Amino acid sequence: MTEKNYWVLPDGISEALPDEAETTEILRRQLLDTYQRWGYRLVMPPLVEFMDSLRAGVGSLLDLQTFKVRDSLSDRQLGIRADITPQVARIDAHSLKSEYPNRLCYAGSVLRTKSEHFEGSRSPLQIGAELFGHSGLASDYELIALMLETLSLAGIEDVVLDVGHVDVFRGLSAQADLSEKEEIQFFDMLERKSIPEIEAWIKQRNLPSRIAKMLNALPRLSGDSVVLEESKLALADANQEVKQALDYLIALSQRIQANWPQVTLHIDLSELRGYSYHTGIIYAAYVPRSGREVARGGRYDDIGQHFGNARAATGFSTSLGLLLDMGNYQYEPPCPILAPCDSDPALNTLIKRLRDQGEAIIRQLDGQTDEDCKHLNCNRKIVLKDDAWAVVNI
Repeated sequence: MTEKNYWVLPDGISEALPDEAETTEILRRQLLDTYQRWGYRLVMPPLVEFMDSLRAGVGSLLDLQTFKVRDSLSDRQLGIRADITPQVARIDAHSLKSEYPNRLCYAGSVLRTKSEHFEGSRSPLQIGAELFGHSGLASDYELIALMLETLSLAGIEDVVLDVGHVDVFRGLSAQADLSEKEEIQFFDMLERKSIPEIEAWIKQRNLPSRIAKMLNALPRLSGDSVVLEESKLALADANQEVKQALDYLIALSQRIQANWPQVTLHIDLSELRGYSYHTGIIYAAYVPRSGREVARGGRYDDIGQHFGNARAATGFSTSLGLLLDMGNYQYEPPCPILAPCDSDPALNTLIKRLRDQGEAIIRQLDGQTDEDCKHLNCNRKIVLKDDAWAVVNI
């Protein structure tokens, strides 16, 4: 009979022991306090919802990432959330129903059928912020700035910010009159940056030369902010949708560089992450020593229409675990004070006062000696001195 290891956790599922848990919680509090100071109010969506709500407006990928169960009460399919963003959109559109710009933030666990990264977590602690009801440059920049502030607070340096705009791809696809099937094929090749395959595919389409030239140029239009001026030349014959997207990116990149000169800005016009539901800019933050994105965001207007209130929306999200893995965030818990096992009211009064002041007090248990408590890492203790309780260094 094989012995069962009841302590083994599923792949991609982990637990946090005291040091890690305390550090994660302190960072979470610091970030949420920062978001509050920026005007973002905290919401706490439920862990499970009806699948119809969770999958609304966000494409098929999230649906595949969602664990599904049958609700014994309603006999409807429930989903354990794989992303909190759609829930916050529902709250804004249906529960709050504001006609004004609305800033919301959140932090909570999500569960995914597969990790987004090799050997990554399937149950990350997601944290993020969303701004609803405004579709201009100011709101997009505000969320990018708040994301960069998040990374800075987590001790993440040398950030590379990768920025794109889905309307460049959409506008060129429309101008080339690509069918839905052809658009999907072109999208797949762009994601893989397969330039020879793209060139051969475009040649087979027998497109007008000026359109073919722009489609061939698209996967090559990536680099620092200078590439935006190059893009205006390479896509000079593009329609108005593409030109407006390029002008928007130029204005946005100028604002980012003026206020975050320490951030390396990278423009990629063929970056289409989240294409199925994004409606404008898309961005992700990376660090040079890792190919993994540490945070992501973008615009996803009108997601609220599925909940009865179409609203402009922009936001970002990240994982507390990723922030701690990629950054240099340090938290040293304060050393506690050791208190004797004594019921003296004066001692109880002192302990309460110290705890109210933020001190950690650990009381000895019956029969314990100072020697027994060395593992508690106390650097002070309470002793009776001249008929009064006092704190002394150990």
